Amino acid sequence: MEVIRLDQVSLSRRTQEEFSYDLKKTLLSFVEGKYRKPARKLVLDDINLSVKAGEKVGIIGANGSGKSTLLKLISGILQPTRGSLRVKGQIAPLIELGAGFDAEMTVMSNIVLYGVLLGFQRAEMLTRAPNILEFAELEDYSSAPVKALSSGMAARLGFAIATDVQPDILILDEVLSVGDESFKQKCKQRMEQLWDGSATVLLVSHSMEDIHRSCDRAIWLDRGRIRSMGCADEVAAEYLSAVERKLDMGLRHI
Repeated sequence: MEVIRLDQVSLSRRTQEEFSYDLKKTLLSFVEGKYRKPARKLVLDDINLSVKAGEKVGIIGANGSGKSTLLKLISGILQPTRGSLRVKGQIAPLIELGAGFDAEMTVMSNIVLYGVLLGFQRAEMLTRAPNILEFAELEDYSSAPVKALSSGMAARLGFAIATDVQPDILILDEVLSVGDESFKQKCKQRMEQLWDGSATVLLVSHSMEDIHRSCDRAIWLDRGRIRSMGCADEVAAEYLSAVERKLDMGLRHI
């Protein structure tokens, strides 16, 4: 069964110039006859993609190629400029761990809120909360506001919640190395459980070892377009070969 489908999806986003183009500058440019529409950057261009239930799909590419943006589209954080996008099932996006927390609310309240936003009942999240706090090693902070947590503690909390609720679709953006070495091992064990289960997983990673070991398929994004898609091992090897050729060409011009 198909759970994710993108048809001819493109996304344009504001450049820094557009963000800084305020009303005063706009009016002045009109008066001087120098007005021009601020530029927008095409971040994703004509993406066609389908993912079946239970698939483990790796997304690779250089920084700035559109990997995180693609995950944000699928998560519903961003909306496409053009094309259609359909997603079936509950999504747990581990894109920016802790980014969605309310800093003024307590850790316990954020656990409940996070779960409710993912579609779970408040009573169920209260039942799950002790296990989440234990996994995140935050039992002593349940009544503390999230703003009292360090960034690492907030990341642990985000990981613990998102992986405890066992979503239909798990979206990971370079978050497999959270916390100290002991906690990383706990994360690894939990991720292995999710991988062995029925969840559909999308993983952005710069580690080809993770892609080889964990994914069925891989998608190579290059400047906002899909350059290659297929067997994870083959696409990862193709990507590494291209990186090596690029480095070789750079060395020849030194």
